[in-house]
Amino acid sequence: MTVVGHLTLALLGVACIFPIYWMYATSLRRPDDVYKSSVLPWPLSVGSYSTALDELNLARLLLNTTWVALLTAIGQLLTSVLAAYAFAVWNFRGKKLLYLAFVGTWLVPFQVTMLPNYVLLHDLGLLNSLSGVIVPNLVSALGVLMLRQHFDSFPKELLEAARMDGRSSWSTLWSVVVPNLRAPLAALSILLFVNAWNEYFWPAMVLQRGNLVLQLGISSFIHSTETEEWGPLTAAAGLATLPIFALYLALQRHVINGFVRSGLR
Repeated sequence: MTVVGHLTLALLGVACIFPIYWMYATSLRRPDDVYKSSVLPWPLSVGSYSTALDELNLARLLLNTTWVALLTAIGQLLTSVLAAYAFAVWNFRGKKLLYLAFVGTWLVPFQVTMLPNYVLLHDLGLLNSLSGVIVPNLVSALGVLMLRQHFDSFPKELLEAARMDGRSSWSTLWSVVVPNLRAPLAALSILLFVNAWNEYFWPAMVLQRGNLVLQLGISSFIHSTETEEWGPLTAAAGLATLPIFALYLALQRHVINGFVRSGLR
């Protein structure tokens, strides 16, 4: 059974990795060889990357997208820590009902809230700005749900010792709880960052110009080309995914530990 299990996982891994490999393989082919079905791209060519860099201001798009994803992830992480700590440690009337209502917002489709958010941003004058993309996404019900499990399992003896030592709830949170939950916080940070990085629909609604974030820039590049230039398109997509790959490879241990310790397999 062990061999069968490992073989199944290997096949699933290949099935997941192959589309990504094919994207980079296509981007490294010569323009005349883009539609060839050979597994190995040969001879290699970086012409598609040169075209993508000439057509798209990738440096600016990467900077804007990183800024949006970073601020969104930080905001969601901060609000998730505060809300999860309150739900896990404090006892107050209507706690269970409020928690269910809060988590229930996770089940509400985005299409239900996008119009009220759009109208609000219009009234605040935040349309067509990066702030308009960030502000409505500063709270994550998923983050609260994941962190509350860790806060519930946190040793109550340490919290009681902090109270007896005269620490306030605010001081206990940041000096006792957070330093001992670095792995799940790091894992959640990566997930929130990746989710914000991959967001397309909301920036497409808020930003009227397609050259502000990476996803819209690539979409505009697709529509601006008279022919299907799959080489430059795959090159742009490949460059767009490199920061996420680098981040995950550097911190993948925290992601795995965070899921395992939260009981999610």
